[in-house]
Order: sequence, then structure tokens, then C-alpha cells
Amino acid sequence: LVDSKTLFVFAIQTGHTTGPSLNNDKLYKFAYSADVYVDRVKAPLQKSAGYRISSGVDVNLLWRNPDNDDNQLIKITIRDVQVGNVNERPDAKNIFEGKSTEKIIGKEYLEALQRPIVLELARGKVKNFYSYQNEPGFTQNIKRGLASLFQLQLHSGAAHEVDISGKCNTTYHVQQDQVTKVKALDSCEIEKQGFTSHNQILDVSTKATSATIYVLEDSFIKSIKAEENYVWLLNSRRKTGARIVSKQRLELKSIQAGPGLIAGKQVASVVKTLDSSYVAVPLVAEPVESECKKCPSLSEHWQSIREHMYPEKLSKAEAARSFLYFIQNIRKATKEEILQIIRSENKELLPQVVDAVTSAQTPASLEAILEFLDFKNASTSTLQERFLYACGFASHPNEMLLKSLTAKFKSDIANEEIRETLVIVMGALIRKLCDREGCKLPAVVEAKRLILSRLEKAKKDDNVRMYLLALKNALLPEAIPLLLKYAESEEGPISNVAATALQRYDPSFLTKEVKETMNRIYHQNRRVHEKTVRTTAAAIILNSNPSYMEVKNILLSIGELPLEMNKYMLSMIQDILQFEMPSSKTVRQVLKDMRAHNYDRFSMMGSSSAYSGYVTRGPDISSTYSLDILYSGSGILRRSNMNIRIFNRNAELHASQVVIEAQGLESIIAATPDEGEENLDSFAGMSAILFDVQLRPVTFFQGYGDLMSKMFSATGDPINVVKGLILLTDYSQEIQLQSGPRASAEFLGGLAIDISGGMEFSLWYRESKTNVKNRVAMFLVGNTEVDSFFAKTGMETTLEAETTLDFISTVQFSQYPFLVCMQMDRVESPFRRFVTKYESLPSGRRYTARTGKAELLAGNEYPLHQENSNMCRKVFDAKSDSSSNWF
Repeated sequence: LVDSKTLFVFAIQTGHTTGPSLNNDKLYKFAYSADVYVDRVKAPLQKSAGYRISSGVDVNLLWRNPDNDDNQLIKITIRDVQVGNVNERPDAKNIFEGKSTEKIIGKEYLEALQRPIVLELARGKVKNFYSYQNEPGFTQNIKRGLASLFQLQLHSGAAHEVDISGKCNTTYHVQQDQVTKVKALDSCEIEKQGFTSHNQILDVSTKATSATIYVLEDSFIKSIKAEENYVWLLNSRRKTGARIVSKQRLELKSIQAGPGLIAGKQVASVVKTLDSSYVAVPLVAEPVESECKKCPSLSEHWQSIREHMYPEKLSKAEAARSFLYFIQNIRKATKEEILQIIRSENKELLPQVVDAVTSAQTPASLEAILEFLDFKNASTSTLQERFLYACGFASHPNEMLLKSLTAKFKSDIANEEIRETLVIVMGALIRKLCDREGCKLPAVVEAKRLILSRLEKAKKDDNVRMYLLALKNALLPEAIPLLLKYAESEEGPISNVAATALQRYDPSFLTKEVKETMNRIYHQNRRVHEKTVRTTAAAIILNSNPSYMEVKNILLSIGELPLEMNKYMLSMIQDILQFEMPSSKTVRQVLKDMRAHNYDRFSMMGSSSAYSGYVTRGPDISSTYSLDILYSGSGILRRSNMNIRIFNRNAELHASQVVIEAQGLESIIAATPDEGEENLDSFAGMSAILFDVQLRPVTFFQGYGDLMSKMFSATGDPINVVKGLILLTDYSQEIQLQSGPRASAEFLGGLAIDISGGMEFSLWYRESKTNVKNRVAMFLVGNTEVDSFFAKTGMETTLEAETTLDFISTVQFSQYPFLVCMQMDRVESPFRRFVTKYESLPSGRRYTARTGKAELLAGNEYPLHQENSNMCRKVFDAKSDSSSNWF
């Protein structure tokens, strides 16, 4: 005779049995536990927050199909439920101490949890899951998690299975009496809630794994060990992250005599015979939301944080913290609750409220803010601008937002600057939606058509510039021919905006036609162009895989250009070599030719410069700065450009750009304008890009009369470019754990930012100064939580920092070459990080463990280049011998 184990192994190997089989008239008694752990990614589980649900589980065979042994009905009953800590903890720190299971879970829920379920197994897979209708979703999901463990196949291979996690790709590995099931969680088809940040650098990376090991004996399950891991890592700082581990264990304790089989040929009739209340319900988990019974209302929460939101406090981390927690509460609020706060707040705090309400990006918050703002009223233009910029920085914009802005643009707008800002922001939204494969959405198609058609019809320079700035944000491939036309055929700001818009495109979009046009502009083949446009054209050529001849022609032009442009182009070439930019290899090849590389060409005098360097270099992300300054031949600033970019191996973020431009100022000091700039009006202004979004440019003065009036009334105070609260990292994900509970991960990162800039000009001392001040406070909060209705466990991680970055350039043009000193300084910066793990019951009993570290990051004066350091010494030596009065 052959024993049953030998027959079973033979059946597995030959493929005759496709699923486990229970013996008739037997009751299988198991011990079951479901554990959840929440902690930092590499922390040992022994110190994690979490809890354990344990119970006995009884399983018996109800019915076997007389025509097919692989078709069975089994009954599963949970009994003797216990809830406790997942790790040993002193009584004083044990939230479950002294509480019975009934008191923790509730009598109604405990009774529901212990009501039996019935599974129909067909070839080892759960064909039907029978339970009671209108049972609480939480207890139903716990049962689904247990039922899903009984689903397995007894031969190796891949399968598509439906279980509590959804329809998932699953792989089985069978070795004798052990089966390993690996589930690809990222493949699971289930209703998902959440969103991610627009830029990968600001986003969160996730990894999820699931493995279950079955040990079989006598054709049925002896033990099951299942483990599911979810890991979240902040892309910008991978040391910051979280992990949720869910473990299930089912172990056979004994086999006893059990009830006999129910006679019948149809599954439905057998189930009804057992209990007519049973209904077939999906095995896939149902969404469950728990109510917060003691949470403050939106109004109460706002009252607790409003003191931190005054304008003078916006450079503090507490402002960014309050902003993020306010957004979290707004996302749970109704339109009426939001409007109540907006309508009752004072003028000082309203801009910050508008930032938060817009950043919440819910249907209720959008409806509330659009109902409140009246674009026909010019007196509220500050609030309108804050709303529009918050839309531009939206972390996950939708079609409805763009549709709403397009409708506003078509209607009456009292303030022309708001009209300009609105269309510029529409461009930013077009780009973000297109990046997420939304280019064919009706609202996007309409917005693109509107901007492109109105640009072609625009007659006024101001309108042309407005639509070009929108295209500078949208970066539409179909807009490139239009941008080329305006870059080559127009003058002044229009040509400059078109050229700088082309500069923002990925090099893969810069076709042969684009490069030919840029070469014509730089070399002035068809007409004379301003220095600013020519140098932008050169930068586009050199940054888009230039040919040997393109580089050679640019190098040969140095020496034939206006004085300061010679020096600027030479500095640009040297920066490409020093910083090992992509075109450096081609530049080095050209420099082997002595006609291009000689002392006469490389000894050009002048004060203009272009320089790049690292702000930070790290394993996760690095950031670079670039500073370039172009002067006119008379020593007056023509353009100052500071950029900060953040990048990792896969993505780049243009964090900030501040450009100060001036033109037509030579007449003030009786100097001769450079070639191509004889007819330019007196003008100075500032343009900024912030987190990949071009903002509306700010004008310091326009025209000679405006210049003189502001010169004699100047206070030297900087002009604000952007001030407000910006939501950057915005990640939210809800997860269905295999064991039944719902988990969530939410990461929010915000900035309180104040960027200002100014330009001072002294005829008496023949000196000019530009100052760009970036004051920033950052706060990031990550909250990872498992909510089981009767208990919550989770971890909150916070990071906060405050810093100021100053860029000052001082020019003394009383001699030639004039003295130029550039300074870029970062002040001492406090940096704090905290981790709080917690467990709590609805009754209010709570356990928390908090660790943290605070440090002061040293300030830094960025060295730039040696030539600049030498010049600064001369400038400050000269200044120490003279009075510092201005005008």
C-alpha cells in the first residue's frame, strides 16, 4: 500500500491535482495572527509601532462536487479574537492593557467578525466568497484577507488571480510539499485613490512586495506565512522614508472529528441549506473610511494656526508647517466651510488663505475660491495673482482647473496684469497636463488653440509678449515655428522672450531648422540683433549637441563682437569646459585648431562673465547654480541671470531663475550704445522662473521720464517678485493590505518663499548695484498610517529648514575695464528633523515615541571664480575710501 503523502506528492508532480483538498467529516483547527508594523525603512521591526490581531480559525469541508473533486465548499470560522501589541511593551506604554477584545473592537463588530464565511474553491482558486450582506466593511475585509490565503495552485507557473488585493499577476514556485506564491502588487487592478507630485525630484518612490509560503501535508495546508512590504522613499532625500510590513500566519494545531457533508449537486442550493442569509460578495476589498470623532473643524484648525501666517512670518518654517496642515484639513472640508473662512478673514491673512485653498486642489476648494474672487474688481488683484500662481504651481492639476481659467480669460478682467498672469499660468497648466498624457483633453486642446491663434492675431507688443510667455511655460512642439519667427524678426523684449522660450525646450525638440535660425541670429546673417538675443542663441546652439563647425564658427567670432560680448562669450566657452557640459568634448576638439585657440582671442578684456558651480552634491540629488552677467560697452548692466537647478539621475527641476535686464541707459552717462541697440527705450525689469513656472515679469521703470522720477525718489528698497506659500511635494496613496486593514501614505512638502530684487544706480559715484534676495523656509511632513477602525498605528516624519540666499553684483564704471564684483552668500541655516511613531484607540488612549535632531548648517560664501575674487577686493578697497551715500 502507498501512503497518502506519497500519493499527494505524485499528484503534484504529475499535475493531476490542482488545489488542496480537505478530508470529509474533519474539523481543521488553526491558530491565526495578522501583524502590522510601521517604521523607518531600515529600522528593526522589534522597535516598530503596530498591533496584532490573533484568533483561532476552524475550517471544515461542507460539500464536494460529485463530478469534480477539485470543486469544494469550505466553511471558515474565526473565534477567540485577541488584539494586542505587535512587540512587547511595558504596561504603561501598552494602549491595549486592561481592555477586553469586545471593548476594543466593539460588541457588534466582534460578533460580525466571528460569523462564518463560506468559500467555493475550484482547482485551488476562490470561485465564490459567501458572507452576510450589510456586514461592516472592516470585518468583511479581515475575512477577505483570511480567505485569500486559501487560494493556491499546486504547480509552478504564472497566473492572474483575484483576491483581496484585486486582480493581480501571481507566480507560483512548487518544491515538494512547499509552495511559494509571489504577487506583483504593482500589477493589481483595484480602485486606487491618491496622486503624485508633477516633478519626479519632488515626488516619492515606492516599492511593494508580497510573498506567501505554504507548507502542505496530507493534501491540505499545514502552515502559511505571508509577508507584504511597502516602502516609500523621498526622492530628494532617500534617508527619509517609511515602511509598512503586514504579516499573516496560519498554523494547523489539530484535526478533529467534524460535521458531515451537505448533500446536493448545485453550490447555490448547498449554501442556502446552510444559511439562507449568505450572499456571494466580491473577494476584492471594499473601500472603508473611518470617521474622525474628535477632529477639530476647519474653522477651529484655522484659528489655531493663523498667527503663524502673517506676511512678516512667511520666511519661518512654522509658516510652511501651518500651510501644509491647513491644506490637509481643507481637503476634508465642504465648499461652505471654506467660504466661511475666506469671507471672514482680514486683508493681511487672506493671501495666505488663498494660497492654501488653491493648493488643496479639491472640487470644493476650487468652487469656493472661484466664487469668492471677482476678476472684474481690480481692488482684489493681489488675491487674484496669488490664486493664479498657486494654480501654476499645482502639484496635480486636472482638466477642470484649466477649463475654469480659460473661461475666466474669455470674460472681463479689470486688471491687465492679472490678464497677463492668467494666460501665462494657463501655459504652465497645459504643460503639466501634457506631461501626464493629457494633451488631447478637450480643455487642453481649447487652451492651446486660444493661445496660438491669439498670438498670430496680436498687434500690440504687450499682447504678443503675453502669449509668448504663455508658450514659454507650455513648451508645445507645435509652437516652435512661431517662436522662431518672433525670435528672428522682432526686436527688444519680444525677440528676447521668444529666444528664451526656445532655450527651455529639451534639446531633442531643437531641429535642424531651429539651429539654423539660432546660427543666423548669433552671426547676424540677415539683420542686426541685440546682444541679449545673440548670446541666448549661442547658448541654445552650445547646449543642443552642436556640430564641430557650429562650435568653430562661434569661437572664430570672438574678437569680432562688441567688447563686453567678446568677454561674455569667452567666459561661456570656459564655463562649458570647466563644468564638463555635454558640448565640452566638441569644444576641446575645436580648440586644437590654433586659429580658434590663440592668445589674441583668449585674452579679451571686459567684465562680463558666465560661471557655473555646485550648490550641493549628494547621493540622491545635486543642485547647481549658474551666474552670468552681460554689460554694455559703457559699463551699464545689460542682463544679470542667476539660475538654480536641481537634478538626479532621471530628472531635472529648474528651481529658480532671476533675470534682471536693463537697456537704453547709455544716454544718462552720455555713452554710445552698442551696435543694434541705438533705438532702445530706457527700461529695467526683472523676470523669474520658479519651480519650472515662468512668472509674470516685473518692471522697475519704463521710459526715460519714469527712470528719472524713480531715480530721484529711490529708497533702495527691493521690489518683491514673488511672496507666498507653495506646495511642492504632494503625494498621497491608499493601500489595501492583504490582512484586511487599509493603509495610507501621505507626504507634503511646502515652501514659504520671499524673492525680491532691486537695482540701484548712482550717477555721482558712477556705480550700479543689483541685489536678489531669496528667503526660504521649507517644511516636509510624511505620515504613514494603518487604520483598522478600532485602532490606528503610524509614523510621522518631519523635516524643516530656513535659509537666505543673496546674490549681489556691484559695478563701478568710472574706468574701463570697469570693476565688477559678484557675491553669492547663504546664511547659517537651522535644520531640524523628527520622527514620531504612534498607536491610538478611538477612546483617546495613545502611545507615542519621538526622536529628533536639530543642527545649524554653516553659512557659505560661494567662491565663483578667481577673477571675480580679485575684482571684489578692488571694489571694496575703493568703497572704503569713499562715502556710501546714494544719489
